[in-house]
Amino acid sequence: MKTLIRSTLISCFALSASVAMSQEADKALLKKAKKIHEKAFTVDTHADTPMLLSRGGFDITKDNDARTTNSKVDYPRMKRGGLDAIFFAVYLGQGPRTTEAHEAAKKRALDIFEAVNTTLKNTSSEAELATTPEEAYRIGKTGKRVIFIGVENGYAMGHDLKMLQKFYDLGARYMTLCHSSNNDICDSSTDPKGAEYQGLSPLGEQVVKEMNRLGMIIDVSHVSDSTFYDAIRLSKVPIVATHSGARAICNHPRNLTDDMLKALAKNGGVIQLNLLSDYIKTIPPSPEREAAMKGLYEKYNIKDRRGMATLSEEQQKQARAEFMELNKKYPVQLATVKDAIDHIDHIVKLIGIDHVGMGADFDGGGALADCFDVSQYENMTIELVRRGYSKKDIEKIWSGNFFRVMKAVEKGKTQEVSLK
Repeated sequence: MKTLIRSTLISCFALSASVAMSQEADKALLKKAKKIHEKAFTVDTHADTPMLLSRGGFDITKDNDARTTNSKVDYPRMKRGGLDAIFFAVYLGQGPRTTEAHEAAKKRALDIFEAVNTTLKNTSSEAELATTPEEAYRIGKTGKRVIFIGVENGYAMGHDLKMLQKFYDLGARYMTLCHSSNNDICDSSTDPKGAEYQGLSPLGEQVVKEMNRLGMIIDVSHVSDSTFYDAIRLSKVPIVATHSGARAICNHPRNLTDDMLKALAKNGGVIQLNLLSDYIKTIPPSPEREAAMKGLYEKYNIKDRRGMATLSEEQQKQARAEFMELNKKYPVQLATVKDAIDHIDHIVKLIGIDHVGMGADFDGGGALADCFDVSQYENMTIELVRRGYSKKDIEKIWSGNFFRVMKAVEKGKTQEVSLK
């Protein structure tokens, strides 16, 4: 009996010692991750926050609750999550492809630019617009948040190539060629009608060349596989996917195949990881939620949640309230940070550490169970440290890789101009 008791006590002491060692290791890891996250210059390359700014009534200087306001980005939460810089997307859903509709789209895009610029003017003590990595570093040193601008969906330019210069002059440094449907520039990865051009249209080829000339980054998130390869073939500088994932990990047409990732690396480009759960992990279907969502969209005659931005102010208010109630009744199952880092692991093993970054698509659907908004971004760094990524690796993921592309695209513009 004494032997049994002694053996039990020894086992208990060993278990306690093991638990204590594990807790100390976790504390050391968290301390290391926190230090790395604080020192790294962190950039998220895609957020749809301008949809909130342009409709009015959203205070970006306030610490908003993500679950009651359905917003994922504001200055206080950026600071709390250690996020230095973010690209605000001037997003337009795909509308009719008529002359009148294209003119309306151009006006709508300029209105969104105005909403962003007005916000920055009114909050100049807290945030500032940047157009280069150098400007971002300068602004970051002042303690302000850094705001970059991108355009999501070439629909915003209609057929007018001069609009690209206009967007560039207003601060945009990338344009996503299309969105969830085909437009007059290219085929989308998710248009139910399928391909129209088998890649870029003749207009699309002109768009790629003009963006190269201007020094505007070509964003291939949302485009079809054939469009991706056309853009790679035509572009003289690296291209990016500002908010995508690895199709080998989650089989969604919005994500990039291994062959596409290899082509992107050869091009010198970078894929920025989207945190929309459906692109991170195959989520089990919820027939009840899907039916409710379909009913909501049909009621307001829109294709998806982003379509709410096209409704009247009163309809938007009502539709958002119904959407919030739907979320409470049929909560969506979310992927986790670990699921997300699985994508980064795959990409790094396949094409190396120099071609991956972060572009969550917050305020456009991006959200993980344990990285629900920008205030929880440190959790991404913690998991990267847990998996053995070095300080240098993490700095590349958070901004180094994307800033390298920004500089290459700018340099390519200068070289082309000098040849004329």
